[in-house]
Amino acid sequence: MRLTYFRELMETEFGPARASSVSHDHVFAQLGDRTVEQAIEFGYDPKDVWAAVCEVYDVPPARR
Repeated sequence: MRLTYFRELMETEFGPARASSVSHDHVFAQLGDRTVEQAIEFGYDPKDVWAAVCEVYDVPPARR
């Protein structure tokens, strides 16, 4: 998954302001106790990051 598509999914699901907050503020255990931004910088595939976000925020399967 391209990073630009990941960002698009985040903004579509949460809206621009909340997507930014989720990306910068929420620490995900599934991502090694990192935020979205830290995980991506660390080298996680955006697809795996999206899966973690979907799991924690109960994104419906149709939008995963």
